[in-house]
Amino acid sequence: MLLNYSRPLEVVGLLKQFDAFLTENLPTWAVLAIEFVLIGVALLLLYAVLALILIYVERKITAFFQARLGPNRVGKYGLIQSVADMVKILIKEIIHVKKSDRFLFFTAPFFMIVASMLTFGALPFGQGLQAVDFNIGVFYVIAVSSLGIIGVLLAGWSSNNKYSMIGAMRSGAQFISYELSAGFALMTAVVLSGTMSFSQIIQGQAYIHQWNLIAGHVPAVIAFIIYLISGHAETNRGPFDLPEAESELTAGYHTEYSGLQFGFFYLAEYLNMFIVAGIATTVFLGGWMPIQVEGWDGFNQIMNYIPSYIWFFGKASVLVFLSLWVRWTFPRLRIDQLLNLEWKYLLPINMVNILLMVIMVLLGWTLK
Repeated sequence: MLLNYSRPLEVVGLLKQFDAFLTENLPTWAVLAIEFVLIGVALLLLYAVLALILIYVERKITAFFQARLGPNRVGKYGLIQSVADMVKILIKEIIHVKKSDRFLFFTAPFFMIVASMLTFGALPFGQGLQAVDFNIGVFYVIAVSSLGIIGVLLAGWSSNNKYSMIGAMRSGAQFISYELSAGFALMTAVVLSGTMSFSQIIQGQAYIHQWNLIAGHVPAVIAFIIYLISGHAETNRGPFDLPEAESELTAGYHTEYSGLQFGFFYLAEYLNMFIVAGIATTVFLGGWMPIQVEGWDGFNQIMNYIPSYIWFFGKASVLVFLSLWVRWTFPRLRIDQLLNLEWKYLLPINMVNILLMVIMVLLGWTLK
């Protein structure tokens, strides 16, 4: 039985009215063109704003862990520090590197940002707040997120710099390795849900006992943990930040980048952290669904008053905090330790785990 979460969202109602107005006054092709452009602009704005917020939040949380203040000068509590940094990076000179492959050097950052944006656009931010909802949404996300490695390899190779090249090769090995575990972990949840569509996955998690993390018992918990580890590794963040190890490789594959080009890599890294948290929220934690307990009608009604997008960003924020906690707690791994963790432990566990989930679904041992 699915809960009918029917509390209307004002923003969705306004969007429907706007769509009806355009449909009445313009031909279909013009309506589609206008809506596509507006959705693209909205996603870009949300992308940029989230990046600024995440940069500020990480600085403050890091400062808290290290018993210091963090940004506290530009604006009250340092709130405008990220905006000041954004303006600075936009006006910085782009330094042209001699003997680099200019075309590939300038193309590489766009692969990173485009791959990140394509994945970001598929996230369901709330009830009715999803730009695209493919019936193979999970497969789509796995596919387009993999394009970022092309930008990393192009950046390292085209820079004509040994540190950049070593960083790119490390990153390539790391990305390709941990993508396997991330994909298997998501497929474990797909087996449990019976669909790859994000909207249908969310609808199947109406009550808290139907959240995939809980309904799938131990295999779902294992898949969730492995996905978080693999997603963290794919974002090149500590303790998996070997491709950008400052003490060895300066800044790794983007050593030679400056100005807005470096900003693209920086932006994509922070948003990829949120994307990993957003996908985990959608697939394992009920997405934008509120916390609902079957039979607790009064409690459920109160939870329904909280907008769906608040639930999504709230759950994702908890996972982002967990990611930052891990980054500033554990020391950096060596490259052999990093690859051993994936190929000798995570991947075999994942393969056994997905088979166990298949058996449980076939025998009806889940809470779905």
